[in-house]
Amino acid sequence: MTDLDPQTEERIESPVSDEAEREARLTPAQAVEQMRINVPVRGNRKLRTLLERVNADRQLKGWWHVANVNAVVRMEINDHSWVHIQIVSNIALKLLRQLTKHHVEPSMVRDYGMTEDESEVVVLLGALLHCIGMAVHRDGHEDFSLFLAEPKARELLAGLYEEPDITVLVSEVLQEITSHRADGNPLTLEAGIIRVADALDMAKGRSRIPFEHGKVGIHSLSAAAIEEVTITDGEAHPILIEIQMNNSSGIYQVDGLLKAKLRGSGLEPYVEVVAHIDTESEKRLIQVYRLET
Repeated sequence: MTDLDPQTEERIESPVSDEAEREARLTPAQAVEQMRINVPVRGNRKLRTLLERVNADRQLKGWWHVANVNAVVRMEINDHSWVHIQIVSNIALKLLRQLTKHHVEPSMVRDYGMTEDESEVVVLLGALLHCIGMAVHRDGHEDFSLFLAEPKARELLAGLYEEPDITVLVSEVLQEITSHRADGNPLTLEAGIIRVADALDMAKGRSRIPFEHGKVGIHSLSAAAIEEVTITDGEAHPILIEIQMNNSSGIYQVDGLLKAKLRGSGLEPYVEVVAHIDTESEKRLIQVYRLET
C-alpha cells in the first residue's frame, strides 16, 4: 500500500495472530508502553499536535488494550489492538488525500467553510476512536464508543480549536463512529472514509486469528486468503483499490464484506475495486472441510 507510514508497513508484514495474542497477555502497563501511532502528518500542524497528544494518552491506549483482550483472548476474533487503529488511520488519511488530490471536496470544507486540515483532523480522530467501545463489549461497541469518545475528543482538541468549532469537529467524529457499523448511514465524505478504511484492514492475514484457532468457515478462510491491499490512482476513478489473494475464497472478503461497507458510504463514485487471484499457485488452506450441523 503506498504512502503509508513505514512502521505501519512493517506491522502489516508481521504475523498478526502471534503478535496480537502475545500483546493481549501483557500487563496493561507493558502493553501501553509499546503503543505509538504514526501517520504522515505532512504540513498539518494541528494533526501533528493531535498525534503527539494521542501518543502521550495512557487512558486511550488502555482502551485499545482492553479492546484487544476482548477481541483476541476472550472472543478469538480478528485483531482490534492499536495496530488495527494505526492501519485504519493510515488508510483513512490515504483515502482522504487521494480524493482531495483529485479535487473531491471534503464535507468539512463544503458544509462549514473549514479547510482540508480540519478534514484530516476529523478523519484521524474518527480512526483513533472508532472502536474503543470494544473495551466494553463487542455487542453494540459502536454505541459504547460514542460515549467514551465524546469527552476524549474534546480533551484532545482543547486549545487547538475554540467553540463552536470544537463542537462541530467532535460531532463529525461521532458521526464517523456510528456510521462505521454494518448498517451505518454516513452523511459525510469523512464518515464514508472511516467506514471503508475499517473494512480495508485485511492484508497479510490481518483477520486470520479465527482460522488459526481452527474455526474453519467462509469468514476465516477468506480472511486468510488476502495477501495485499494497495491504494493508487485509478484510470476512471480517483481511487483504485487492488486486492491480491492467494486463494479464491478471498472473494467473500471483497464481494461480501468490503462491498457492504462501500455501498452507501458515499465513496462509490470515486472508487474502483479490483481483486487478483493467483490461480496457478492457489494455496490449499485446508485438507478436508466437513460441514458441521
